[in-house]
Amino acid sequence: MELVKRNDAIFKKSFSAIQKNSLLRSGIFILFIILLVVAFAPLLATHDPYVLGDDLLESPGKNHWLGTDGLGRDIYSMILYGARTSLLIGLVSALISGVIGTLVGAAAGYFGGKTDRIISEIINVFLMIPSFFLILIVVALFGSNLLNVMIVIGLTSWPSNARLMRVQAISLKERVFVQSVETIGEHHVSILFKYIIPNGIFPVIANTTLSVAGAILTEAGLSFLGLGDPNLISWGQMIFDGKAYMTSAWWISTFSGLATVILVVSFYLIGDGLNTLLNPKRKGE
Repeated sequence: MELVKRNDAIFKKSFSAIQKNSLLRSGIFILFIILLVVAFAPLLATHDPYVLGDDLLESPGKNHWLGTDGLGRDIYSMILYGARTSLLIGLVSALISGVIGTLVGAAAGYFGGKTDRIISEIINVFLMIPSFFLILIVVALFGSNLLNVMIVIGLTSWPSNARLMRVQAISLKERVFVQSVETIGEHHVSILFKYIIPNGIFPVIANTTLSVAGAILTEAGLSFLGLGDPNLISWGQMIFDGKAYMTSAWWISTFSGLATVILVVSFYLIGDGLNTLLNPKRKGE
C-alpha cells in the first residue's frame, strides 16, 4: 500500500512538472502522435508501401494522397512505415551512445588519476575527428545495412555523454554519502553503479534524447548520399530517391523531408525540456 502511494505521488509530481514545461509537453505530444502512427501503420496505410504500382510519379490526389514515386509506390504509406525505421535507428543509436558514454564517463570521473587522463585523451581524439566522415568511411567499408548504421552512429556519438557523466562523477565522489560508503569498505564498482551513475545520469538522459534527433539526421544524411540500407523504407532513403525527380515530382522528397523535420523537432523539444526540468540552474528560465 505504501509503495502504491509513493508511486502515485511520483506520477503526480512528474505529470505536474510536464504540464508546467511547455517545451517538454509539446515534444511529448508530437512524439506520441508519431508513435501512434508507427503502431497503427498497417491500419492507416492506404496501400502496401512495398508494392510497385502502375501509377508512376502520380501527383497527390484522391487515389494517392501524397502521390507516388518513380516506382509507383504510395508516398503516404511509405512515410507511415518509414517512421518505424527512423525511430528504430534514432533510439538504438542513442541507447548505444548513452550506455557507453555513461560507463566511460563515470569511470573516468570516479577513479580519476591515470584512468581519467587516458579516457579524457580518448574522448578528445573522438571529438577532434569529424564524426560524419568517420561514419561515411565505416559504412562504405562494412556495408550500409541497418545494424551497421545503428552501431556506427552509436559508437561515434558517445563522447558528449561521457564528458557530462565525468563531470557529474567528479562532483558526486566528493559528497558525504559517497565518502561514507567508501569508509565502510564498499567496493568501488558497487559504489559506481549504486551511487554515482544513478545520481549523475539526469544530464545524460537529456543529452541522449537530443542524440536521437542527431542519429535520425545522420541516417537521413547517409541515405541522401546513397549509403542507406536500400532494402528498407526510411525517410532518408525516400529523400534520396526523390532527389532525381525534384523538378517533376517534388512531393517525394518534400513530404518525407517534412516528416523528418517534425520527428527531429519533437526530440529536440523533449531534450531541451528535460534539460530545463533536470538542471536546477535552468528551472527559473
